[in-house]
Amino acid sequence: MNLLFDYFPEFREGFLGTLSLTAASAALALILGIVMAGFRVSPIPPLRAFGTAWVTLLRNTPLTLLFLIAFFVIPQILFPGTSPYKLAVGALGCYTSTFICEAVRSGISTVPIGQAEAARSLGMTFFQTLRMIVLPQATRTVIPPLSSIFIALTKNSAIAGAFSNTELFNVSKLLNDKGYPTGWIFLWIALAYLVITLAISGLFRLLERRMEVAR
Repeated sequence: MNLLFDYFPEFREGFLGTLSLTAASAALALILGIVMAGFRVSPIPPLRAFGTAWVTLLRNTPLTLLFLIAFFVIPQILFPGTSPYKLAVGALGCYTSTFICEAVRSGISTVPIGQAEAARSLGMTFFQTLRMIVLPQATRTVIPPLSSIFIALTKNSAIAGAFSNTELFNVSKLLNDKGYPTGWIFLWIALAYLVITLAISGLFRLLERRMEVAR
């Protein structure tokens, strides 16, 4: 307990850093995932090919390797001087977007095709049909897997601590280097991650209940 009180500012900064990193990465992943899902079901072959390549390449690449590319290749070639936080958000967001893409695509497949055909017969474009008819109905199916995906994202954010980002795992390295008992350090870190994951799980359960009421 003394460890937590003595280094409460460090634990607080790490906790807030993990929250910030998770929230920003989740927002990026959600946007990219929905866009890529739209590409994957698009009638335009180049878009379908791009969406498929995005998912296949990123989903089958180890996340640690993506972090190495983001931190040591991207700044050298494209964006010199980019902060470690932005690079971590980019790596986590792009990686997680592939899982969201597949969840959204599965949700889209549950919507009866007749509804999309009716919308197209009324003169709506493919993307108008997707945005106004298909995605609102697919949301009910997509919410449960999104909970698991965002919880996995929270746990994956620990990798960012190895790349000079202020988050919980980085705090554990700092205290471990000072000689504090590893067991107590990881106990408090694990409890902090548990709080975040339980909050995410509770939020999505609430969303599911609201969807059931709306239905």
